[in-house]
Amino acid sequence: MADLLSGLGQFGLGNLENMNLYEEPKKAESNGEGGEAAPVMQEQDYLFDKSQNCPVCDANFKARTVKVGKVKLAGTDIDLRPKYDQVDLLKYDVIMCPHCGYAALSRFFKFATSTQVKNIREKISSSFKSQEDTNEIYTYDEALERYKLALVNAIVKQAKPSEKAYICLKAAWLLRGKLEHMDISDPEYENQKKAIEEEENEFLHNALEGFISARQTESFPMCGMDETTVDYLIAVTAMRFEQYDVSNRLISGILTSSTANPRMKDKARTIKEMLVKKVKEKNAAKK
Repeated sequence: MADLLSGLGQFGLGNLENMNLYEEPKKAESNGEGGEAAPVMQEQDYLFDKSQNCPVCDANFKARTVKVGKVKLAGTDIDLRPKYDQVDLLKYDVIMCPHCGYAALSRFFKFATSTQVKNIREKISSSFKSQEDTNEIYTYDEALERYKLALVNAIVKQAKPSEKAYICLKAAWLLRGKLEHMDISDPEYENQKKAIEEEENEFLHNALEGFISARQTESFPMCGMDETTVDYLIAVTAMRFEQYDVSNRLISGILTSSTANPRMKDKARTIKEMLVKKVKEKNAAKK
């Protein structure tokens, strides 16, 4: 758990790094043509500063936000991680109040009960070091620090398991993006790759734990996702950690569901084929 929240010391919150989670940019290339080159869009060209009001301290501030209409989805990973060519939207999905330290994913930022506000003020704002956000863009490391701050806020405010799981899932996706943008010719690449993959797995394992708990105790939609999508996410992540029985049960449910759409059923069939192969390989290894 320490790795999930490591680095909070820079915000003055080093004492929260060991909290329990669950209780009980690429440079654009020249077109190589002669003459006057067409303007090249940089990451900052897809961003703007959006006004926000903090529900904890009532301060007004600007938050770096992606111009969603300007970016196009290039594809998704098997676990639904979205990929964009122009800018990684995941880097800008956490909104952080630079005055009091309250941070949350954009879909949750505006919502905080009086009890949650009290807890955040007492356990985070009282020690938080004010931050001046002057960077035009966020590096992956800076974005990850913001996710960790959002996660510790979620723990302090006793957020639902689904919210904490969703933060962990997106942090894992962010780490995957960081790895994809690293220079493979760097002498330290292999060591860094191993460390990033280990951290990604830790976040994914906690996301799996949280979504399984949420599925048993919360209603849908969950973090904007319907039941089929959440079951698919759990199934894919469970398969990654060789929890094949969990994965198979949920995938079978999707395939026989009368409400799952054809696109999701196609994805489920792909996972089913992968599951069969992995189980056979595991059984063969035992012999």
